[in-house]
Amino acid sequence: MQHCGMIKVVPISKRGTITLPPPFRKKMRLDQVDNPLMLVEEKDGKLIMELAAAVPVRDLAEETLKDWIAEDEADGAAVRKSRKKGK
Repeated sequence: MQHCGMIKVVPISKRGTITLPPPFRKKMRLDQVDNPLMLVEEKDGKLIMELAAAVPVRDLAEETLKDWIAEDEADGAAVRKSRKKGK
């Protein structure tokens, strides 16, 4: 597997905390953000991290919120349906 970019070994504290090394923070411009956030996803046994942004709900279009709620409800219905099949 080929890697592009930097690779660093980072210790994990007993509480699960990690510290991103300065070269990563500088490259990702985290020093220019007041309260940086990361999305962390487990996929195929690997952790994938990417920058996230918090957007106040009041700043989202009402139609976007309605779409998200409809998607969540459909996902919930699909999960309930698959659980019933499994019984």
